[in-house]
Amino acid sequence: MRTLLNIIWLVLAGFWLAVGYAFAGVLLCILIFTIPWGIASFRMASYALWPFGRTVVPKPGAGAWSFLGNVVWVILAGWWLALGHIVSGVLLCLTIIGIPLGIADFKMVPISLAPLGKDIVRVP
Repeated sequence: MRTLLNIIWLVLAGFWLAVGYAFAGVLLCILIFTIPWGIASFRMASYALWPFGRTVVPKPGAGAWSFLGNVVWVILAGWWLALGHIVSGVLLCLTIIGIPLGIADFKMVPISLAPLGKDIVRVP
């Protein structure tokens, strides 16, 4: 079932969301100072491309630096990536088939706003 949902997700929303994260990652990797945010953006692009069967968990040992990094992330890229998830989630929820995908899209909003200090792991 996860594979089927991932394929439908990829066609309807995942590809464009992943392109947005990859674009943000490339922009953030231009400057040396923002490379950690670029790496986080590429990690999120992978998650946005194929989200079903994976989940987000807090990273052990993440502290104040992750919080400060997330504040910078929201300013640089997080707000418009979260907006992309909200818009695509609303559009997906307009159809019955898209409702589970829209709910998954809404679940990705918090991590799109604060990706540092989080790990993406496979669900058993």
